[in-house]
Amino acid sequence: MRASLRFELNEAWIVFRLNEQPIPTEQDGDLDFLALMDAASRFILGVTPVAVGPSGPTPLEAKRLLRDGKTCAACSPRTLMVPTDLVAPCVIDEAERLGIELRRVEAEQLVAFIGEAQQGFRERFGGRDAGQV
Repeated sequence: MRASLRFELNEAWIVFRLNEQPIPTEQDGDLDFLALMDAASRFILGVTPVAVGPSGPTPLEAKRLLRDGKTCAACSPRTLMVPTDLVAPCVIDEAERLGIELRRVEAEQLVAFIGEAQQGFRERFGGRDAGQV
């Protein structure tokens, strides 16, 4: 997927992890922050913290994330793009339940869309830059 690829508003959404490394918390353990973005506008439609684990977000977290996106956008997309390295079976199941076409995409191909959001999260909450070891 190339950055020059054009989408109509709410045609395609992207679900992705904002953080590069888990965020440790005292109360809830390690968390990832999943974001839902409209591909055309690059507007963040929703963010939800999820416990780091082998199965990704729970069914409730997946429903909440997609529901928040639909509430914000007033409609559902035709396509949901999910990075291949993101473990999110419940998000995939919920998208399919809602009749949203799923498209697994290599994370590197999404950087043009999600890179600025991830950079902003990194600047606000810390983390290593892509160039650091």
